[in-house]
Amino acid sequence: MSPASPGIPTALTRGPGADFRELSARYLEEYLAKIDACLEQLGKEQLWWRPNEASNSVGNLVLHLVGNLSMWILVSLGDSDYQRRRSEEFQARETHDVDQLRAALAEVVAQCRRVLERLPESELARPRQVQGYDIDGLGIVYHAVEHMSYHTGQIVWVTKTLAAPSAVDFYPQHAGE
Repeated sequence: MSPASPGIPTALTRGPGADFRELSARYLEEYLAKIDACLEQLGKEQLWWRPNEASNSVGNLVLHLVGNLSMWILVSLGDSDYQRRRSEEFQARETHDVDQLRAALAEVVAQCRRVLERLPESELARPRQVQGYDIDGLGIVYHAVEHMSYHTGQIVWVTKTLAAPSAVDFYPQHAGE
């Protein structure tokens, strides 16, 4: 196994997942590690920087991921009691410091892993309704993973734009390919 960056193993470099749930948990952990590496590079102003009012800051995106993962995995698959306030995720302006954001996202991802570990495979086929969508457990997990991937890419882009671009290199083993 060769890590993508020192200390940040990817879902792929960790070898085959035991099943879809395990592989999904690995991807959530990979994206968490990448976001965490980005948050280490950003100062408070950069954390809450928005290029315009139609865009979100990194702080908003982290709050949004906490809300989305909580709703889609912890509530719909784990039967947690969570009252999401989605609009507040995007309206926040300098409401949390970097340590609070890092801790909140890390805790939610850890809880998601526990839900996925305990989730019987049969629950992946069971129909549910989440955020107004008729979907099954497989679709819920797939959505949550791809959603975190999407916002991880945005956070990486902002970090490379505002901080030192070379400070965020998750795939040095592929340089020059």
